[in-house]
This record gives sequence, C-alpha cells and structure tokens, in this order.
Amino acid sequence: MAEKIRSNTGAGVKETSAGTYHDYVVRATAANGLIRAFACTTKDLVEECRKTHNTFPICTAAIGRLMSSALMMGVDLKGARSVITLTVKGDGPIKGITATADNLGNVKGFVSNPNVLLPPNEAGHLNVGGALGHGKLSVIKDIGLREPYIGSVDLRTGEIAEDLTYYFAVSEQIPSSVGLGVLMNRNNTVRQSGGFIIQLMPDATEEVISKLEQKLSNVKPVTHMLDEGMTPEEMLRFILGDMELEINDHIPVRFKCNCSRDKVSQALISLGKKELEQLIDEGKPQDVFCDYCEKHYSFSTAELQKLYDEAR
Repeated sequence: MAEKIRSNTGAGVKETSAGTYHDYVVRATAANGLIRAFACTTKDLVEECRKTHNTFPICTAAIGRLMSSALMMGVDLKGARSVITLTVKGDGPIKGITATADNLGNVKGFVSNPNVLLPPNEAGHLNVGGALGHGKLSVIKDIGLREPYIGSVDLRTGEIAEDLTYYFAVSEQIPSSVGLGVLMNRNNTVRQSGGFIIQLMPDATEEVISKLEQKLSNVKPVTHMLDEGMTPEEMLRFILGDMELEINDHIPVRFKCNCSRDKVSQALISLGKKELEQLIDEGKPQDVFCDYCEKHYSFSTAELQKLYDEAR
C-alpha cells in the first residue's frame, strides 16, 4: 500500500542564527498504528560535536549514536520543556558518554575521555563496544513531574543500538529494533550519521510481528543506507513501505547547549555554603566550564561571596 504523508513541518533545511543545518528526525506509524517508527539524519550536529570536543573517531561514533538516539526519543516526549538524558558508563577507556535532548529537536552531548584509540573490531569497524566496555545504560526522562523517570540496564554489547533495544524490552516493555550508525571520513570528519527506532504497539498481531521481523532481517546497516543517499523517510520506506507507512512529523534538529551564566551560578549555589567557602578561601577567581559545549565561566571572589550569601 502506498505511503501516506500527514504533515511536513519542514523542508529538510533550517535557517538559524548560527547558519544552515540539514539534520532532522521523522516520526511515523505503520500497519494502521500497530507500529511506530522514528528515523533521523544527524551528520551536521555530530560533526559540530566532534569539533567542539575534538573527539577521536571511536568517541565521535559513540557520542553520535547516543545523540541520534536521544533525539528520536526526545521528540516523542510530551509537555513543555521535557528533556531526556541518556548516559553510558563503562569500564572501557572512554569511561562514559552523555547525551541530552529536548522535544524541540535540540541535543547536546559529551565524552568523558574524547581521545581514545583502539584497533578495529572483528568486523573491521570502529570498536565502540570495546571502548565502552562493561557498564550501564541509563535513561532519565524529565517531563515536568515531581520526579523524573529513571531506567537503567546493563550494557549487552556496548554498541548502543543493541543496548537500547534491550533497554526498551526490559525497562519499557516495548519490543523494538534500533539501528544506529556514524561513518567517518579519512580526515576524521563525519561523513554520515543517523539511525532508526521501530517499535511494536501492544495490540500488534502475529501477522504484523512476523512481517516486520522478516523486513528487519534484510535491513542494511544505517551507514550503508545513508551513504547510498537515503533520507530518513526513505529508510523507513525501505523497511515499512508496504505496511501502510504514514510520515507524521518532520522535525529539524541541531546541536545546541542551553548553558548560561545564571544556570552555572545556580549550580554553584547548590554546592552549599561549605563548598563555596572553600572556593572563596582560595582567594582567586574560579573558572567553571560546561561539559557539553566547553564554554568557560569565570567567577571573581566577590561574585563567589555573593553566591555564598544566597546559599542556604
């Protein structure tokens, strides 16, 4: 059956004060609502993250995959100012990666150790799993309630897509298929980046499940599809095109940090009077930098004293 397009909230190119970017997420359904799907292309924002943090290729691939995941999960959040944070902490040399996205298409991320080199894995690809090692994947959803939702699972492979598939099955009881990929150029810039998430709804029939499993068994790697010139819509058509696919939303996305001097000030106040007093006693300005965007904020002794007076 032919694909239906309900709405298109963008043309794939977004003008901003920072320039032009082409990354976006599509949200879709198939099989009369028994399947929901997301797909994205994130080349530009992952390249911006790479330049911001000067990440080595393995680290770029790791944070790129995680940011793509956060974006696809983030656009599905309800409520104003809703955000999702994905963290992976492992015993490998990367140590940890974090990505935070909101439901407006903004994402930011960082790598605890951005300069990791490892030989390729057995398949000849960047060894993200080896760089992360054993550890945990955590998902924090803040949708404006008193307490955020927090779920975590042990890493299965460290390749992130497999770990997210496992997370959806265990923590959210949603049968899912996750595909993620980052392809690097020889000069270590980002050539392609993106992914998809396909999920079965509770009322999915055995016929739908069987058909989807058959389709997924023949899916090419995400980086292959993107490098062949496929758009997020075309990736979903390749997988779900004969299952009454409906593209519902087209959401431009970008790498953007929302840090500010005021937020850093509040973070310092939250340290408490004891910690602030120790900083003041050093008698010199204190520099604070944002993990997500590397921006530095300097606070004089007088400014620290003012924060101390405001702290409890």
